Amino acid sequence: MNRFSTLLLALALSTGPAGLALADTPGADWMPAGQVKQKLMAAGYTSITEFEADDGHWEGEGVKNGVKMQFHADPKTGAILSEKPDK
Repeated sequence: MNRFSTLLLALALSTGPAGLALADTPGADWMPAGQVKQKLMAAGYTSITEFEADDGHWEGEGVKNGVKMQFHADPKTGAILSEKPDK
């Protein structure tokens, strides 16, 4: 193994799980995921393909009006905070 490959391997092993992007855990006062998904469907989403707690809110991807969208939803009310087409 050359020196560069050895360095890359050492870096990958040293970062371990810290190098992975992990979702947050929903808070005790958060609206349950199922209820938030129901609100998203009522707001026009026809499918939700990704959904997780992250950075203090619910976020995910789904299809609305035939367009794949990314969204953020309020953790306590399920209201859509932001949405934009997924590129």
